[in-house]
Amino acid sequence: MIAANNVSLRFGKRVLFDSVNIKFVSGNCYGVIGANGAGKSTFLKILSGDIDPNSGHVAIDPGKRMAVLRQNHYEFDEVTVLDTVIMGHGKLWKLMQEKDAIYMKPDFSEADGIKASEMEAEFAEMNGWNAQSDAAALLSGLGIVEEDHTKLVKELSGNQKVRVLLAQAIYGNPDILILDEPTNDLDLQTVSWLEDFLLEFKNTVIVVSHDRHFLDTVCTHIVDVDFSAIKLYTGNYSFWYQSSQLASSQRASANKKAEEKKKELQEFIMRFSANASKSRQATSRRKLLEKINVDDIQPSNRKYPAIIFNQKRTAGDQILHVEGLSYSVNGTPLFKNLDFFVNKGEKIAFLSREGLAISSLFQILNNELAPTSGSFTFGQTITTAYLPGNNESFFQSDDNLIDWLRQYAEEENKDEVYIRGFLGKMLFSGEEVFKKCNVLSGGEKVRCMVSRMMMPGANLLILDEPTNHLDLESITAFNNALKDFPGTVLFTSHDHEFTQTVATRIIEITPKGFIDKMTTYDEYIENEKVEEQKQRLYA
Repeated sequence: MIAANNVSLRFGKRVLFDSVNIKFVSGNCYGVIGANGAGKSTFLKILSGDIDPNSGHVAIDPGKRMAVLRQNHYEFDEVTVLDTVIMGHGKLWKLMQEKDAIYMKPDFSEADGIKASEMEAEFAEMNGWNAQSDAAALLSGLGIVEEDHTKLVKELSGNQKVRVLLAQAIYGNPDILILDEPTNDLDLQTVSWLEDFLLEFKNTVIVVSHDRHFLDTVCTHIVDVDFSAIKLYTGNYSFWYQSSQLASSQRASANKKAEEKKKELQEFIMRFSANASKSRQATSRRKLLEKINVDDIQPSNRKYPAIIFNQKRTAGDQILHVEGLSYSVNGTPLFKNLDFFVNKGEKIAFLSREGLAISSLFQILNNELAPTSGSFTFGQTITTAYLPGNNESFFQSDDNLIDWLRQYAEEENKDEVYIRGFLGKMLFSGEEVFKKCNVLSGGEKVRCMVSRMMMPGANLLILDEPTNHLDLESITAFNNALKDFPGTVLFTSHDHEFTQTVATRIIEITPKGFIDKMTTYDEYIENEKVEEQKQRLYA
């Protein structure tokens, strides 16, 4: 068990947490959620001992070992991949170094021999003889091939480093596992492997993630960081979200009797528990929902942005025709001979193992890049709005948010009230609208870009990783907006839930060709024939 006892943290006059009391027990997985800047990662650092609170303390059961997924991708650059993983078990790694140092002594004595035999006994007790094979198995499960195990970490790519650090964190069966955004830069197969690992993990997991599908799959509890308080709820993210929304709507219905409200909540719990029985979660985790007290369900204090995409003009039947489109970088093809029609109202998810391929395609469609060959034609009635994956070039000036957004408005819509309306929908209100655009956080920049996208009333949206940098509230609002949008959407996203609930068609791009299927995302990734086709196209 690990517990925060009366923990408080302040930065100047700002109170991040105040008198937090919470316990994390073995056998459960706790998903930590909260708006950007609420203090999720900071709370994890307090739990791991990287930051000291202003008051209170963190208590860990004696003899329990904690492991943390580190975000410093350069810390182990001069260490081999295999050793980096084993270093995740600090006590074992230290013992290995001390044992090797004794055997290397030129004047090895009888006392050294006795000490070495004691170390060997402890080493065997810690399963040290299987250290390398266990580390190698973890790396292979995370997609690091055997030939890379003896390389230095600095020789790996960025997403490979993430996997090595993840293997380091989960190595040696730690009693407490702390993970901050573990699915970042992981492909679908690796995320699925991690989900399976955590579902079988018997100890304590505390995780921050913006991936709703991941939180739904692995979490038994949700830890909500909001308004200087941290509250614990039973259930996964969807249960927390739907129950809090139901409680909020009940609070708004002043005429509803208490008995009716309680019955409605009880029926909700029963329905959710029945659906949970069909999930990948273990039976013991599903039973948690059945034991929940109706009084534990509380309305959320969260604010959700009002993302609404309205078409000023309904599109005709001709949307987009891509014909023989190819693009190469320094002679290396990212894609070639793309050939497809986009139909009215379709929401197409583009997939690729090489993210640059999709970003390049979207830039070509937005006339920011020229294709190597081929062409594309939009229909006469089509108006587009584009959300790029990299928005830095839009925020180089020191304009305030009103002036920044005004430059993208049509001449008849440049008055302050109109501009403030679109900023307000994305939760920029009051004095916040006078913030300089070049000092915004990543999430604030994306929210500004969404305000910009909503203004023209386009009937075709092109979205490159729209959920990057957004908190769960903004992701949920964006997700719902696209489901409700009557127009056409071309997008790519690593968010499983986002892709599954929005996409009506999947196009996967490879250097050798493409796969085009009218299907949902889940059906696509479970299709064995698609897997066979991918093997040929990626080989």
